[in-house]
Amino acid sequence: MVKFSKELEAQLIPEWKEAFVNYWQLKKHVKKIKLSRTNKQSASAEFTHDFGRSILDPIRFIALKVASTTKHFFTSSNNNTDEIIQVRSKSMDSDEEVLFQTELLQLFSEEDEVRLFFERLDEELNKVNQFYKTKESEFLERGEILNKQLQILLDLKQIVGDRQRRRKSNAGGLLHRSSASFSSTNSDSFSENPAELNDSSTEMSQTDEVIAALERNGVNFMNSASSRAMMTKKGKPKVAMRIDIPATTPARTISAVTSMLWEDLVNHPKKEGSGDFINRKKIQCAEKMIRSAFVELYRGLGLLKTYSSLNMVAFTKILKKFDKVSNQQASASYLKAVKRSHFISSDKVVRLMDEVESIFTKHFANNDRKKAMKFLRPQQQKNSHMVTFFVGLFTGSFVSLFSVYIILAHLSGIFSPSKEIAYMETVYPVFSVFALLSLHLFLYGCNLFMWKATRINYHFIFEFAPSTALKYRDAFLICTTFMTSVVGAMVIHLLLRAGRFSPSHVDTIPGILLLIFIALLVCPFDIFYRPTRYCFLRIIRNIICSPLYKVLMVDFFMADQLTSQIPLLRHLESTACYFLAGSFKTHEYATCKNGKLYRQLAYVISFLPYYWRAMQCARRWFDESDLNHLANMGKYVSAMVAAGARLTYATQSNHLWFSVVLVTSVVATVYQLYWDFVKDWGLLNPNSRNPWLRDDLILKNKSIYYLSIALNVVLRVAWIESIMRFRINPVETHLLDFFLASLEVIRRGHWNFYRLENEHLNNVGKFRAVKTVPLPFRDADSDG
Repeated sequence: MVKFSKELEAQLIPEWKEAFVNYWQLKKHVKKIKLSRTNKQSASAEFTHDFGRSILDPIRFIALKVASTTKHFFTSSNNNTDEIIQVRSKSMDSDEEVLFQTELLQLFSEEDEVRLFFERLDEELNKVNQFYKTKESEFLERGEILNKQLQILLDLKQIVGDRQRRRKSNAGGLLHRSSASFSSTNSDSFSENPAELNDSSTEMSQTDEVIAALERNGVNFMNSASSRAMMTKKGKPKVAMRIDIPATTPARTISAVTSMLWEDLVNHPKKEGSGDFINRKKIQCAEKMIRSAFVELYRGLGLLKTYSSLNMVAFTKILKKFDKVSNQQASASYLKAVKRSHFISSDKVVRLMDEVESIFTKHFANNDRKKAMKFLRPQQQKNSHMVTFFVGLFTGSFVSLFSVYIILAHLSGIFSPSKEIAYMETVYPVFSVFALLSLHLFLYGCNLFMWKATRINYHFIFEFAPSTALKYRDAFLICTTFMTSVVGAMVIHLLLRAGRFSPSHVDTIPGILLLIFIALLVCPFDIFYRPTRYCFLRIIRNIICSPLYKVLMVDFFMADQLTSQIPLLRHLESTACYFLAGSFKTHEYATCKNGKLYRQLAYVISFLPYYWRAMQCARRWFDESDLNHLANMGKYVSAMVAAGARLTYATQSNHLWFSVVLVTSVVATVYQLYWDFVKDWGLLNPNSRNPWLRDDLILKNKSIYYLSIALNVVLRVAWIESIMRFRINPVETHLLDFFLASLEVIRRGHWNFYRLENEHLNNVGKFRAVKTVPLPFRDADSDG
């Protein structure tokens, strides 16, 4: 049977952990009571047995048993009149806060320990009650705001529907009039029929009423009934609406700019528009935002309901433990007070959940409750044992194939500097790309495993959907499948080379393998983790278009991964040049490296990840006005300068460039180390209760943090090899470069855990367990 303390640890909401009942501290108080009681009993027993045993001892034992049974009977029968404790509740004058305070009505043999226990219990009950009230009021307020937003959305849809019907009727009237001669048609033909004028004026007045109501709710219309100063020639108002759609993607940013330009053109006094304008795409975006906000509200209400039930069970369990240790029946009296408290007695959360369910089913699921529940209560996929089986299968296959490859490589002598330089210059870069990518995937799987084991809520931090997010077993499966395929291709490549096949045909195998993986990445069919693949492509798109959209956590986290994969990007450059230039047919591998464009592209590729990351920092500073983002941007600029200096030193080895490389690399490394430890990991706090770490640590063993700091320093200074040049021949040069690139990927995987740990602790400190979805319609008070 699992202990309740472990059950509570597994089920509580990590971001609200500090607001839960401190069950472990209360257990310590109960143990103190038990220890004190045991010491007193042992002391009395020693006093009794000082004079030896008596023949009357059995009679005394039976008498004590009868007395305790009789006492228990009378205690249970007079429970209402003879209470052990009394829990009083008093209201504070400043607000509606109710505090509970326990008084002992009977003397206990361990009175001091019991009093301390109930004082601590009262503190926990008051803490839980106050936190529940705060969160409940937040969710109720959010629910009211969402109801207003939904009503605005429904009114806007009504306007769009009315105007579509009007256009259809106008189009029918125009078709009817077109049967008459062209000469009878003039500018006054639309106002000749009084009935048509009456209908259009009635529709206009109804529309103006709806628009006026919307303006009172905070929706801004330009040239509406309240602020319109000009009309079109045909007497129809030009209406354009502003809806706040956050520019979270480049497409939305461009759409926002074009929409503003269009609105300016529509409302330009010298240019007269062709009619009414309401952007239907904006309404669709607004509907998605409101739907997402309802889903998050429902999720938050569910978390609060779980919070209430878990705390109730915790109070029940700890009071039962107290009763057992003290041989008293105090739990019933205290549990009555717990049940009277707000976090148990209030039913507002349950009623609001029912209301959200009905609203969502009606307006966002076409009255299909089953469809609505898929959004509101998404089911997480169960872990399949088949995934674990295939991970083991492909791991064994990879080890076997890699052993075969090493034997074949040794027999064919491809790593011999005198024989096969071409192999290292042509085929090696392609396989290095796959190897570095597989290593990164393996480390990401390790990160997922550690985040799950330490209850770091990475789904919430990255805003991943729990139903489709990649699990650590899936990451290991992708990694092992990837490497098994790659090593298998490497073995086939060596066998075909040894079989005297045409080198121009054999060397296409790495290129074909690369094309296959690219095709799988963009495959539109729902196979091979399509949600994960498309999410990856969206993030890469967002990184490339960095300045144009609002930066999310997952975007700059992935951009940081790219800064550690610059060797992979360089290998992709040489591979693309090798195959696109047709060098694989002629085996003139030096064609690309001797080209001026290739050398210039090397600078661009080395700068791009740092540039993208710097642009993200600039955008975050623009959005948040936080100077820390500008300082972070300086870190990436210094890294760009150091990377450029090292590339130049590789071709111009003189004392001047050696000095430049040394200075720029030292400055960039110190900058990066400071940011890693202080900003990204939140460590090196001299005033922390954990020396030179931080106050809150997820890992219990502090020495792991000190070892991680030392390891990060060592891996950060691996660039020293690029200026010391520990190289003997081209083969060893390539192998050493691959080893250093692998060390950087390992450093990044190691950095990832502590970066997300710090982000998680920041969320815990702010009790942030639910995403705040921006709403499309501004409040009237905030429009000024």
